[in-house]
Amino acid sequence: MRKTTKAVLTVTGVIATAITLGVWDSQRSSVEASSHREAPLIANDPLADNTDLYAFRSPDDTNTVTILANYVPLQLPQGGPNYASFGENIRYEIHVENDGVAGDDITYRFTFTKMNEDPTTFFNIRLGQENLKTQYTAEKSVNGGPFSTIVANGVVPPPNIGPRSISSGVGLGAPNYNTLMAGAITTATGGGGETVYCGPADDPFFVDLGGIFDLGQTRGSAAMGAVDGLAHKNIHTIALKIPISTLQKNGMGVSAATTILDGNYVIGVWASASRPATRTLSTSGANPNDAGAWVQVSRIGMPLTNEAVMPIGEKDRWNSLTPYTEDPAMEAYFCNPELGLYMDASLFGNAVPAMAALRIQRNSLQSFDFGNGQPGLYPIRATNGGAGTALDTNLFGNYLLRPNAPRSVDLLPIFHTGVPNLAPYQLATGKGGNPLANGKPFINNFLPTFGDMLRLNMAVPVTPRNSPDFSSLGLVQAAVLGLTDSRFNASAALQNIPNMDGFPNGRRLEDDVTRIELQAVSGVVLAAIGLWYDDYTAGGPNPVTPDLLNVLGYTTGVEANDTTFTAAFPYVQTPWSGYANHSGQ
Repeated sequence: MRKTTKAVLTVTGVIATAITLGVWDSQRSSVEASSHREAPLIANDPLADNTDLYAFRSPDDTNTVTILANYVPLQLPQGGPNYASFGENIRYEIHVENDGVAGDDITYRFTFTKMNEDPTTFFNIRLGQENLKTQYTAEKSVNGGPFSTIVANGVVPPPNIGPRSISSGVGLGAPNYNTLMAGAITTATGGGGETVYCGPADDPFFVDLGGIFDLGQTRGSAAMGAVDGLAHKNIHTIALKIPISTLQKNGMGVSAATTILDGNYVIGVWASASRPATRTLSTSGANPNDAGAWVQVSRIGMPLTNEAVMPIGEKDRWNSLTPYTEDPAMEAYFCNPELGLYMDASLFGNAVPAMAALRIQRNSLQSFDFGNGQPGLYPIRATNGGAGTALDTNLFGNYLLRPNAPRSVDLLPIFHTGVPNLAPYQLATGKGGNPLANGKPFINNFLPTFGDMLRLNMAVPVTPRNSPDFSSLGLVQAAVLGLTDSRFNASAALQNIPNMDGFPNGRRLEDDVTRIELQAVSGVVLAAIGLWYDDYTAGGPNPVTPDLLNVLGYTTGVEANDTTFTAAFPYVQTPWSGYANHSGQ
């Protein structure tokens, strides 16, 4: 039987104390392009490397949720003659937890095979035949039961080599690459109603890699040199569009939700890749022989966990664990995040000038210090000052309030449990200046399974992509609207605020997760619930201070993908053609 108990870790130190002013500790760095090459071992195995994970209500089919698990990072479209692809002898899996009891409730497994239709040529495509032609089998397990096949002999489109290979009479003769993608979309068998696509696509993630890797010095605009390091790069995606009733723990459709924050509709999603334990190479050039037990070599839930939170000495071990088997000691890295050191002028806040706009509350309401190693809200635990809230020691207070671990109250639940619709995790609207009071609800993606997963409340309505309120800042923008917009801040009643369906409540393709997570480390969530920045005097009329505006206005300089997204499943854009100009971008 799966267990729900979990030991509570007491954290007693400051992370990353061995660092000198102005020098970024290379052993604890890495804000990377989500999960691209994020750990030493997986960097040597790109075919098994998870890059990104997305989960969102489908904008054109709102009774469904779309999950995208991307693999094989930083693909050059012109990277022939052996183009990037899914790998053989790898288990690619998407895991869904929906009932709060540790362990997969639904697991989707994909395995791929390749064959050559014309081994006499060095071209991948010629005269209607394809080499390294890839097919897949998709299987599904429910509640830990046996796997059953839901797609047999699934089609993977070839790489988008160029117009002669794809569209001409000496190639495949397809009208265009979009036709190949559309032809690869299939409906699964077995009654779950899943729609499936596996194949190449534009990499939808966007980030200024050149700036980030230069000791965190993001460039705040194109004029300053900010460049999307993933522009004109492809990935391979496994895309699933799944009825909400298939994912919901009791088989209910979204129309049965009692509110738009109904906790019965929360799911946790993570993805992984596994390989056999043993590989034997052949001296004759034949394919290697893989054998032995399957070993997980990569995983992803929340973006940037293994890049910007885990130190380099833990990255490979983190990839080997599951959300259900994580080492509780790793929670320390969320409670005193390394990045927080560079957002604190009293520590190393001058070491990364690009982060000058990001500052953490050291004297919020002239009472609370959230700097690394400081008490945060921990002092209220002694008297159970959070009684009646999520911080009640009879509820979650012992987990959320830890000595010398100030971010256990905000960053830890965002990454490890989701956030409940309970005080203090409601907007400051309606709180009357007391951050622990009830306020305006804006999130509930709490799932009491302790571990890193992307959590989504499937009951939250979709924000139309063409809405003037749509924002890549996700829940940060929902909080801004709930605090400042007259449509939403007139009362503390639950309303459908635009972008409540955005990261970290799931993750949409458009969401600027790098910017959101850096703002979160800088305390924007604390501010949203009424723990304002230091330049606000408690009881004052206007908490929208320069410090808050600086955090909200912070930018890495790359805030959108280099191409559009599509309006229909799988929503990712056609992969870049190898024949196009990718050097000049």
